[in-house]
Amino acid sequence: MSTMKFCRECNNILYPKEDKDQKILLYACRNCDHQEAADNYCVYRNEIHHAVGERTQVLQDVAADPTLPRTKSVRCTQCNHGEAVFFQATARGEEGMTLFFVCCNPNCGYRWRD
Repeated sequence: MSTMKFCRECNNILYPKEDKDQKILLYACRNCDHQEAADNYCVYRNEIHHAVGERTQVLQDVAADPTLPRTKSVRCTQCNHGEAVFFQATARGEEGMTLFFVCCNPNCGYRWRD
């Protein structure tokens, strides 16, 4: 398998790019104008598919994230714990942002939205 390539100028990742005029494959930086010819003409694509359970686990882990804001102004309806982590995200199938809460009780982790 191929290794990732990095820009010599700014150390950002190089992405495959087709030069349609010369009909060659290049690796180009999206941060600066650096480009280089590819030495291997095989481009790999890695698609990650998450199971429903994996997505749920990610939401439960946010209660332990010290970078997320916490509030004591809400109560969990499942365990009556008085602290929750909150964040905004787009809800599936809806437009706009939704405010999500996750209970900070390690034995609960209940999720709800405002």
